[in-house]
Amino acid sequence: MPSRTETPNQVNEKIDWKKFEDIALHIRRDIIKMLGIAGSGHPGGSLSVTDILTLLYFHFLKHNPKDPKWSDRDRLIFSKGHGCPALYCALALSGYFEEKLLLTLRKLGSPLQGHPDMRKLSGIEASTGSLGQGLSIGIGCALAARFDKKSFLTYVIMSDGELNEGQTWEAAAFASFHKLSNLIVILDCNKFQLSGATKDILNMEPIVDKWRAFGWLVKEIDGHSHKEIYEAIEWARSSKSAPSMILAHTIKGKGVSFMENNNHFHGVAPTKDETARALKELGENEAEIQRILGMIH
Repeated sequence: MPSRTETPNQVNEKIDWKKFEDIALHIRRDIIKMLGIAGSGHPGGSLSVTDILTLLYFHFLKHNPKDPKWSDRDRLIFSKGHGCPALYCALALSGYFEEKLLLTLRKLGSPLQGHPDMRKLSGIEASTGSLGQGLSIGIGCALAARFDKKSFLTYVIMSDGELNEGQTWEAAAFASFHKLSNLIVILDCNKFQLSGATKDILNMEPIVDKWRAFGWLVKEIDGHSHKEIYEAIEWARSSKSAPSMILAHTIKGKGVSFMENNNHFHGVAPTKDETARALKELGENEAEIQRILGMIH
């Protein structure tokens, strides 16, 4: 992990950005394969959060796939549970389970449920999907670290639709009041939720001003720029005075042209033809595409 005394530019020169690009592309391909075979799921929000998960799992998180319950591990609460295909991919590529298990998503008896279930899969910190609860769970983890005098950090990944939930704001007030500087929230702000654009359902702008008014440190970034994600997480990790909110502006369906900003793909899996088209756009080889199509009924 880079030293706190290094400047962002010094750090950037040492980072293998191509590695992150390759991992994110791999995850996006796997998301499409999983959902195409499953015939159900949430592609839009999975693709939008991919770059954030890439930086966390493959650089920042202190974790050990061989010892998932290691007491000093960082905690990641994936509050937007419906985007779990991206989370499952990050876990598989990190070594928590074999990658071939990804293709069992949503199948009867598979540990890869439609929303994360901590009882069925190692590496899942909390069973999530009831939107608005993740921040409260994260606060519990952050408080536990303080009480136990542990140095681990707690990250919470939320959706912008969750800001409609009153529990989110109760939790936000609580976290700042107790100065939980070991708590970092990353908001996957892709501008859509189940029923449409967030601005049309319940407009929460100005989001930045609201979180600052609640006593949080806030930074806005491009949620698909690996350098901006990197520098924002470094910034948040250095906070000693308050919890941090990284507002990551993302594109729903990022990486697949016909899914980008198309809310039809909030909770609708690609058809067989759409799966082939998406994988071609993502540069998958033809033999692998045909293998996956052969598994779609």
